[in-house]
Amino acid sequence: MIKGRLVPFVTKIYKLQTQMRASHFLTRELSFSQKQMQSFIARSRLFHKGEAVQKPSQLIDGEVEFVTFEPISMGLEPIFEDDEFVVYDKPSGVLVHPQNRYTPYSLIDELRSAYGDEANITHRLDQETSGLVLCAKNRKSEIAIKQMFEHREIEKRYLALVHGELKEPLSIDAPLLRYDDERSALVRMVVKVDSSGKSSLTHIKPLKMLGDKTLVECSPVTGRQHQIRVHLFHVKHTIVGEPVYGQDESDLVRYLERELSRDERVDLSGARRLLLHANELKFELNGKSYHIKSPLDFEAEALKNML
Repeated sequence: MIKGRLVPFVTKIYKLQTQMRASHFLTRELSFSQKQMQSFIARSRLFHKGEAVQKPSQLIDGEVEFVTFEPISMGLEPIFEDDEFVVYDKPSGVLVHPQNRYTPYSLIDELRSAYGDEANITHRLDQETSGLVLCAKNRKSEIAIKQMFEHREIEKRYLALVHGELKEPLSIDAPLLRYDDERSALVRMVVKVDSSGKSSLTHIKPLKMLGDKTLVECSPVTGRQHQIRVHLFHVKHTIVGEPVYGQDESDLVRYLERELSRDERVDLSGARRLLLHANELKFELNGKSYHIKSPLDFEAEALKNML
């Protein structure tokens, strides 16, 4: 039996005729691996008599509920596919992974719908950032690609529209630290430049002026959270559409709680979305070289979202 299906996380109800350990139910009855079983219990995905099962050894019987992920495709197709990986051009506003079991849709829905449960996303992209996301088709290629990211063997290039005129290329070498403010769990997500943070380096190249704004190419050497966004804010060329950095705390909280109207967002930041796009990926895998570019006309996208 399946409860109402509104999101990819589905609660399935099972009737157990005999008492058994939770671990045995997941591995023997549902055929999950030991690793999957431990993960499901750790993430409170198995329920007995209305309470989350806490240990693999817990005895269960009668009615049990198991929360499973069954992806829902919205028709987004990859722009590039090879034997070991695929690349999606993620639209702005789409999460890479679900935030919780009530998230209605994320990129992992498309990946798992098309390539099965072993397929996985190998790196992060902010919800509002659009562009290329590299996804592995299997566990072996996932490990290899993640190691390549860790060892900085994958070259990433972004496009951004920033406030003000930037005339010369620059390299921003500024350590980044996740903001720690106990007053607000929402504000705690913010990253800042701080001497005690992790080393972070981004190369910026101006491409052209669009009115009083500059279209730039960004090449992050390191891969810190919000790195490009914070670095450009740090040098006073904030990305157009930036809802976090440079905003008042009250407006930041209103944005995070989805209380800003479209017109307010444009007035505060200059655009309806963050104008940052992951535009190119360059790497070598299994002896082959790849240079993948996004087909998106980012300049047109930027102009459209500033209206």
